[in-house]
Parts: sequence; C-alpha cells; structure tokens
Amino acid sequence: MNQIFENTATAFALKSDSELERAYFLFKMISNEPLVKMGSFITNFAFKAHLPVEGLIRATVFDHFCGGVNERDCIPVVDRMWEKGVCSVLDYSVEGKDEEDPFDSATEMILTILDFVKEKEAIPFAVFKPTGFGRFALYQKISEKIELTKDEEAEWQRVVKRFDKVCKKAHDLEVSLLIDGEESWMQDAADNLVEEMMRKYNKKKRIVFNTLQTYRWDRLPYLKSLHERATRDGFLVGMKVVRGAYMEKENERAKENGYTSPICKTKAETDDNFNATIEYMIDNLDSLSIFSGTHNEDSCYRLMELMEQKGIAKNNTHIWFGQLYGMSDHISYNLAANGYNVAKYLPFGPVRDVMPYLIRRADENTSVAGQTSRELSLLKKERKRRKI
Repeated sequence: MNQIFENTATAFALKSDSELERAYFLFKMISNEPLVKMGSFITNFAFKAHLPVEGLIRATVFDHFCGGVNERDCIPVVDRMWEKGVCSVLDYSVEGKDEEDPFDSATEMILTILDFVKEKEAIPFAVFKPTGFGRFALYQKISEKIELTKDEEAEWQRVVKRFDKVCKKAHDLEVSLLIDGEESWMQDAADNLVEEMMRKYNKKKRIVFNTLQTYRWDRLPYLKSLHERATRDGFLVGMKVVRGAYMEKENERAKENGYTSPICKTKAETDDNFNATIEYMIDNLDSLSIFSGTHNEDSCYRLMELMEQKGIAKNNTHIWFGQLYGMSDHISYNLAANGYNVAKYLPFGPVRDVMPYLIRRADENTSVAGQTSRELSLLKKERKRRKI
C-alpha cells in the first residue's frame, strides 16, 4: 500500500504560515501534561470568575479545533475544506445539561443543521449525542432495567419523540445522521432507541448510524447480533466505528463497582477489535455502511487495503473515513486527494459552552501515546519545507 500520509504539502495546504505556527505552538503545549492540567484549571477558573478570556481562547485553541460559534459561522471553514475534497460534519458541541429546555434547544439545532446538510454537498452528515436529547441518569436507569417512575416514563417518551423527530426529518431529506456513543452504563438504552429508529427509517437507505466504541470487547458481538436482526426484519445498518473516548472513566467505575471492565485489556486488543469490526462490515457492505472514525494510520491503511482487495471503488458511498477538525490533517487531506470519502467533525457553539469539549480534546491528545508527537513531527516537516 502506497504510504500517502507523509505528504505534508497536501496535508497543510489550507494553513497559512501563521496558522501553521499556531498549530505547532498548540501541539507543543498539549504535549506537556502538567501544562494541560494547569491550563484547564486556569481556564475553568477564569470563566467562573467572569474574566475576559474569551477573545484569547477564540484566537487560539477554539479557532484551531472549532468551526465557529454558530452554524453559519462554520460555512467559510466548510467551503475551504470542500475545495480540497474534505467534507464536514457540523457537531454542536455543547455538553448535555439536566434541564428540559436545553434538550429541546439541542433538538431544534439539529433540525436546523439537517436543513444545512440538505443544501450543501460539502456536509453529508448531521450528528448528535444521546445525552443532548435527555438526561444521562435516565438512560442509565433504563440500561440497568430499573423501573421508571410515572414522571420518568413521561420524560423518556419526550426523549423518544426528540429522536424520532430528528430521524424522521433526516429520512425525509435523505440525509445521513450519526448518533455518537457514550459511557457503557447508559449505552444499552441509547442502542435500543437507535435500533428502533433504524427499523423505522433505514428500510431503503442507511439514514440512521449508531456508534461502536471498539475499545469495548463486546461491540463486535453486538454488531453481529444487530446485523442478524436487521437481515431478518428487513432494515439496513449504518455504523460509525471508533476506538472510544472514556477508557479511564470506564476502568475506574468497573473497579469501584466490582464488575469486569468492558474495555479491552491492551491497546493491541483494541486495535485488533477495531480492525476485525471493519473487516466484518466490509464483508457485509450490501447491508452495512461504515463511517471509520479514526486517527490511526494503520487502521486507515487496513481499510484502504481491504477496499483494494475486494475491488471496492474508493468513492463507494457506503464507506467514509472521518477525523476531528484540527487533528490528523495528514490523514484527511491525503485520503481526499487520493479519491476517498472523507469528513471532518467540525465542532461549533458558544466559546464558553464548548470549553468542556476543548478541554477533553486536550486531555485526549495528552493521553494518547504518539498522537501529539506525530502531529508535531509533521508540522516540523512542513515548517522546514516552507523554511519558516
């Protein structure tokens, strides 16, 4: 397989010299774990104390990892990436709350984004998190099969209606909809609800996509059982396949509560699980669609190899590669330049409300071995090429 990810001229073609320097500075900062923890603490303190820090954050970390403060603010970024063949997934990255009003507001925001998606070829998917539409504790209670009170049952029906309203509109507009995965102890309720939406709206097209977090050893068996039900009952399955984002939290909770962790024991096992899931889906592409959400180069090459071996066109509409905006440009832009379907998750929202997302991004980059050093080495290579 041709090693395409070393081409920094293609990877950073959209970055001006100053943007390249900002990226280099940010990843240098992120590579220092104590600095990340201190920066997160100071930022949270500054917001709580109402200090005027939004402008500084907007000009640095926010603009690097986010598209803007609202959906229209994102359009220039969407258009620039589209010039290079990279699509966008507008991701309203305001963390879930426990009151009803934000859930209704999030629903209306996703409905608005669906209209954007329909209008722009550059935005092929919409996305939302289950906890954007309902309380985490409610999903957890249902997942643990604890009987709901009368009020909770009514609350859950409101969650179901929000899902259905958004999925129906996606179906009517023929727009694909990615639904993110979350912590294992609330995921069963979300999985069951998403499957209900698939049964209803994935009869002819893969509209509704769930998410498989393959650092969980039980996800491939879950996919196989879902696929069996889909084949038997006549609906199609879309899946975003990722490694996962809550490993430390999952392991800590399992230890505290005395149950077997749902997380693979080693990174190698997670990598094998991710690749095995992709291979299963490639073998069943007639009824499954893949959104491979990964920053792992080996996994990208593996999917490319499988496509080549099976004679699958690079632009097959049932296979997408996805990365986060502000990260792994060497993967996204080089894949697009070679004819593959690629989409960047493009977070947006008010600076203050998006800060929990940004802090999580910084923490994840710090904890993933090799990720930040790889970003830095490529940025150095491009700086040298440009002789900045």
